[in-house]
Amino acid sequence: MAFIRKFKTTSGATGVQVCYKEGDRVVRTIHVGSASSEAKLEKLLHEAQGIIDMDKKPLFNLDKYNR
Repeated sequence: MAFIRKFKTTSGATGVQVCYKEGDRVVRTIHVGSASSEAKLEKLLHEAQGIIDMDKKPLFNLDKYNR
């Protein structure tokens, strides 16, 4: 299971990570970046969601309809 973690850094910025859990343990963490503004934070959250979505397989194969 993957989730997005937001946290405050020592400099006061907001850090964004993608964390992967197995059971109750975090087994992998990808640091996406840190933001000091709302606009940058939204961009990082969007990027983090993209990282999570890369691992997902599509429910349907629509390639035959995209011709």
